[in-house]
Amino acid sequence: MSTYVYGITAASHPALPEGLGGVGNPPMQIRVLTEGDLAAIVSDAPENLRPKRKDLLAHQNILAEAGAEGCVLPMRFGSVAPDDGAVTGVLAERLEHYRERLAALDNKVEYNVKASHVEEAVLHQVMAESPELRGMAEANRQAGGGTYEQKLQLGEMVAAAVKDREATDAAEVRQALEPLAADVEAGPESTGWLANVSFLVDRDSAAQFLEAAEALRESRPYLEVRVNGPLPPYSFVEPGPAKPAVPAAESAV
Repeated sequence: MSTYVYGITAASHPALPEGLGGVGNPPMQIRVLTEGDLAAIVSDAPENLRPKRKDLLAHQNILAEAGAEGCVLPMRFGSVAPDDGAVTGVLAERLEHYRERLAALDNKVEYNVKASHVEEAVLHQVMAESPELRGMAEANRQAGGGTYEQKLQLGEMVAAAVKDREATDAAEVRQALEPLAADVEAGPESTGWLANVSFLVDRDSAAQFLEAAEALRESRPYLEVRVNGPLPPYSFVEPGPAKPAVPAAESAV
């Protein structure tokens, strides 16, 4: 049977509570595979696993229980290896990598920050910053709205200004929060977000990080800033012992 991998820890990591259930219906029994001074938290892999809420929460619960007792390198939901031997084989092969990652991520959590523009507010912002745009808008107003070509030209210039503002604001989001993070990882670009960045933050600095995010939000009313966390540091673990059997789902937290 295939082996489902939740995370990687040190072999000295405290044992998880007995009876803790993993993914699957009924929940698969959690067990630990060791290789040298490393360990992998695993269970048997259910057949036809899909990212259902129940299984997503079970995956997160295992990582939360393990993370409460020490550092754990979280695997994405759906990480499945052919068997136990494949898991321990990769632990042996990537021993130094996982040792380094465990040391680097100890006592740290991930915060994912996404930012987007508040449409009406950013339009006011770009107009306020550009005398040229204000002049064109006023000329069109005095001309009864302007010709079709004049309206089109103004619209194109406003759109370009907003696009430029997106790049500027994305850089400012990162610059404002990066000093409070031990590491930063840009997330995939997606429609609707001008910034999608994950920050690795020391647990002891989490309150300062959240305060800085709130200050960023308050100082830029044309920005919508969403902070998700604390999360296991998914974005700061390189590919683990297996590729996901199903597409990695977004956190349900």
